[in-house]
Formats: sequence, C-alpha cells, structure tokens
Amino acid sequence: MAKSDEERPIIVVKKIKKGGHGHHGGAWKIAYADFVTAMMAFFLLMWLLGSTSEGDLKGISDYFNSPLKVALVGGPGSGTATSVIDAGGTDLSRSVGQIKSGSTDKATNSSTSDATAEALERAESKRLLELKGEIEGLIDASDLMKQFKNQIMLDITPEGLRIQIVDERNRPMFDSGSAVLKGYMKDILRNLTKLLNQVPNKLTLSGHTDATPYAAGNKGYSNWELSADRANASRREMYTAGMPDQKILRVVGLASSVSLDEKDPYAAVNRRIAIVVMNKRAEEAVRALANLDDGQDPGLIELPPVPKVEGLPFPKNGSSTN
Repeated sequence: MAKSDEERPIIVVKKIKKGGHGHHGGAWKIAYADFVTAMMAFFLLMWLLGSTSEGDLKGISDYFNSPLKVALVGGPGSGTATSVIDAGGTDLSRSVGQIKSGSTDKATNSSTSDATAEALERAESKRLLELKGEIEGLIDASDLMKQFKNQIMLDITPEGLRIQIVDERNRPMFDSGSAVLKGYMKDILRNLTKLLNQVPNKLTLSGHTDATPYAAGNKGYSNWELSADRANASRREMYTAGMPDQKILRVVGLASSVSLDEKDPYAAVNRRIAIVVMNKRAEEAVRALANLDDGQDPGLIELPPVPKVEGLPFPKNGSSTN
C-alpha cells in the first residue's frame, strides 16, 4: 500500500485570482446625470406653468393646501365633485376648479368675439372708403355736381365718412337768415341720397353758421335755432328724395361753435351742412347718449324749445349773413 502511494503522481492546482484595473473616478457621471435630470425637471416645470391657465393653477394650489379635503370630496378634478361624501366647511376647491371649463370657454369666446369685431370694423371701413370713392366719381361724372365740386368736402373721421356742403361767398346754400334751401342745394342732396341709401349705416346731420349774430326775426331766435332749422330742412329734402326716416339718427344745430375756418369765424365756409355716415362704434355712442335701444326708431332728436326772452339785445342795424 505504501509503495502504490509513492507511485501516484502529485497534481498541483494553481488558482489565479484576477484583480480589477482600479478605480478610474466615475463619480462625475452620476453628478452629471443628476444635473441633467434636474434641468429637465426645471424646464418641464417652466413649460407646465406657462401653458396652464390661472384657474388650473388655483385648483392645484387648493389641492396642496388641503389635500385631505379634495381627496374626500372626490371628482375628476379639484373643480368638480361626484362623491356623496361631504367633508363639511367651505369648499375651496370649487371656487376655481382644476377642470373648470367655464373660464376657458369665456376666454375663447372673448377672443373670438374680438376677432369678429375687428373683421367687421375692417369691412365697414372698406365700405365707407368705397362710398367716398363713389361720391367722388358722381361729382366728376355729373355736370350738375361738378359745378359744386369745391363746395363738397369729403373726409374719413373716427365717426365715419363726413360729407360737408359749404357756402361760397357768391353761392350760398340758403338765403341770408333763412332756412329755405336753394334749388341747387336740393339737387345736391337728392343726388347724395341715392348713394347714401345703398349702405346700411345711420346718418347724423348738423347745421353750422358763421359767427355773425342773427339780427332778424323774433327775439330769442339765434344762430342755434337757425342752424338746427337748416339741418332739419336738409333732412326733409333727403326724406323727400327717398331716404327712410329711421336712417337718420340725429339732427343737431351747432351754430358757430365748430368753425371750419378757425382763423376767420366769419368766413363763408363756416356756413355748412355736415352729413356723417356713421360707423357702428359712433352709432352705439349716439344711442348711448340718447338712451336708445338698438333697433328703436330714433325719429328726430329735437332740442328743447327755447323760451322767448323779452329784452334780449340784438344789433340794431345791419342784417345777418348766416
């Protein structure tokens, strides 16, 4: 047995332990990953805050201020509740809800109505400019109207299209101190009426005089009454020419309070009839001033009667040139 043991070969097993290559300092990668994650969260938060409405932000704030309350109330969001459990107290979550669609709908409707109003104003401005061009074309094409080209002034104002028919020294629209239209003034108004009837806009008429005091007729009758009577005489002529009475929203007399030639208040151009084809905004302002509902027939907005005043001083000599 001893001999056989000696003859058995000796086997040596070597186990090699593989060692690592050492640490290469990879901690910066973890810090960088944390930094990138934080930046992504920050920009995500900024995007959410920028795209969230004020009502939603209030709902989220209410949730974190009283999470137990909202959890008990339930519902698909902090603005609505479908649970039958009532937590009691004041329901802050319902003041401005997370899914409160009313505020969003109002904002959408408001922006839509604003865009519609702007589109309507642009269309109306275009229509008034076209009307101005048509009147200018009528003046150039008509032998009758061409004679009075220098007495018809057209311009666009914040109220709409303004048409002013002014006096010339040797060709007045009315006799001195009178509200009776001259024949050619009637022709001008009739021709204008045909074009003005083609647009739906309302009109205002105003009469103007120069600064010469009225020195004829009854005491108490002044340039205010004279200018109003001349404006109303123009309205009657346009009505005779086919203009619906409800198309004219206002008729006023302004005497010499709004002079066309401010340097010379006695100039002939200050004696005039002004017709304004109003835009919608100006029409609403006039209706608000007169306390009229939209669609109500305004008729003629008359000034209160002026009482007769005895002993009112007037120039003793001379006559009015108004």
